[in-house]
Amino acid sequence: MKYPSILICGMALVAAQSCSQPESNVASNVPDKFIDPANMDTTVNPGDDFFHYANGIWMKNNPIPDKETRWGSFNELREFNAQAVKGLLEEAATANADEGSIEQRVGTFYTSAMDSVKIEEVGASVIEDDLQRIDGINNIDGVIEESIYQRTHALGSPFHSFYVGQDRKNVEKNMPQLGQGGTTLPDRDYYLVENSRNNDIKSAYKTYVQRLFVLTGSTDQEAADNFNTIWDFEKALATAQKSRVEMRDPQATYNKFSLKELTGTTQPFNWEKILPAFKVEGADSVLVNNPQFFQDEAKLIAATPIEDLKVYLKWNILKNAASLLSEDFVDANFVFTQALTGQKVITPRWQRSFNLIDRNIGDLLGQLYVAKYFTPEAKARMDELVNNMSETFGERIEGLTWMSSETKERALEKLNAFTPKIGYTEKWKTYDGLELAADDFYGNVKRAMQWGYDDMVSQFGKPVDRTRWGMTPPTVNAYYSPVNNEIAFPAGILQFPFFAFEADDAINYGGIGAVIGHEMTHGFDDSGRQYAADGNLKDWWTEEDAAQFKILADKVVEQYNNYTVLDTIHVNGKLTLGENLADLGGLAIAYAAFKKTPQGQSDELIDGLTPDQRFFLSWAQVWRMNVRPETAAQLILTDPHSPGDARTVGPLVHMDAWYDAFDIQEGDKLYIPKENRVTIW
Repeated sequence: MKYPSILICGMALVAAQSCSQPESNVASNVPDKFIDPANMDTTVNPGDDFFHYANGIWMKNNPIPDKETRWGSFNELREFNAQAVKGLLEEAATANADEGSIEQRVGTFYTSAMDSVKIEEVGASVIEDDLQRIDGINNIDGVIEESIYQRTHALGSPFHSFYVGQDRKNVEKNMPQLGQGGTTLPDRDYYLVENSRNNDIKSAYKTYVQRLFVLTGSTDQEAADNFNTIWDFEKALATAQKSRVEMRDPQATYNKFSLKELTGTTQPFNWEKILPAFKVEGADSVLVNNPQFFQDEAKLIAATPIEDLKVYLKWNILKNAASLLSEDFVDANFVFTQALTGQKVITPRWQRSFNLIDRNIGDLLGQLYVAKYFTPEAKARMDELVNNMSETFGERIEGLTWMSSETKERALEKLNAFTPKIGYTEKWKTYDGLELAADDFYGNVKRAMQWGYDDMVSQFGKPVDRTRWGMTPPTVNAYYSPVNNEIAFPAGILQFPFFAFEADDAINYGGIGAVIGHEMTHGFDDSGRQYAADGNLKDWWTEEDAAQFKILADKVVEQYNNYTVLDTIHVNGKLTLGENLADLGGLAIAYAAFKKTPQGQSDELIDGLTPDQRFFLSWAQVWRMNVRPETAAQLILTDPHSPGDARTVGPLVHMDAWYDAFDIQEGDKLYIPKENRVTIW
């Protein structure tokens, strides 16, 4: 993905030469064999189904744990990291640490999260005042004031989203920004498309809504009526929303308005009053990602009875609080999650607690994590690999046959301006003023989220702080930010199967190397290519080169449209285009860089496999994944990444070296004639 709030692909570290593991206190998840034949199903022809050829036995031997919705290499590493962090949390909770120290604050939060007795004791009393406040609303101004209160007090974001972030056309400036929203289900299609799966989800949603209202004192009839009100209102908001594909267009979603101008088309919202209430003082304009949504939303709110709007506002509080309350609320929340994802049992409390702490005070927990589990050697190796990949990418740009020299020059300028971030931030957040109490779990979460909101809006009027990260150190992921033109690799992903110090170069380049290339290519995918070297959204392509790029990209759209999950549900090639282009470019760049290494230039066999075979098998094992049917169906609607099997084979079928490595022949199911293979970057 492309933005700090969006996940991309995984990664770790690598070097041009293999060497031994330096001494450190890093926990190890390194296997005996980096490519284990016991995981492969060699009865499958690699030219027919390379995903199962590489991973088939692993898939059979690794069913999805009941607490998970999918299980693959990413999940294994996330579980490994979670267990490591669990130890840190338990140590912090039992340590006699100094008041105000990192250990004491993290330990206090964890203690409160694990105190199920206290959480049961307080039940839903922690939201009673909020629900009663809504009862007192008697006009549209009160509705809007309540929506502002909820956004600024960590109670959710009713109607639409609001945040302060970089202006995409003036990236040195932070701007207030508004986005379409207001719905609960994961995608607008759940409201707008009639089919059996969506009907089942609606039924589960109805049960969920009614259960939470009954738990807070409504009668069964009142709860049923409330669901109908909420469904009708959210369906109207969904109708006003653009699709996920439409929202991928950075030009179409960039719309700047003066506050007065926007107010004129979206009454009863008065943005000249709302922005200061959002704690943003002195703003004269705002960015809006879907102006028509806000016009339609305003008409909807003006036409909806106040009592119905109060029901919607109460629901916003209930759904955002449910997972933090007593067991009856948590259970109701999980039953709904089961319907959406197929997850069998609830995630253990300690793991839910870790996720909350990581999300809310991640720079405190992150300091504990990197002190124990990240080494200077790892960062040095990563720096070296990023440099190798960047140099190779530059050579590939210079050799492109479809791009003019004028656009090549600007592409190289952008590539050379990339800022890599490795491991963790250079400037930790201190969370000054955040109060944490060992006996107030809900209060801790709410205060931490409110601290985060205040920190976010405080950036308005300040210079953009490029030391900030979009992910925390334990995260098993990576990202590219177009407005900062940066690639970032948290410490958590710098481990096997993405990287291992002991591994040969084929493993590391097929793993972390391909992911680094993936993040770099995001700067040149269908969306990222529209941002210039300085991060600003502006056109730097010749008209002819842009047209040629689109021709090539459309072929990739068509290719992925033909992949399916659950036999009949097709991948959305337009929704996943950015990720697919990043995979295609990333793997090609990683392979070219690998061929510069001594191993890449040799024919030495390891465990009976050539260097090229190990490279492509390393790539394939990164994407091995078992997925629950419910989750697979949901991800097709919501995830800009293709399914794991499509990610595995999608780039390979365009690489001549893969055909040579596994003797893929015409007549094999994956075979594409050489003249039809696509090379973009």
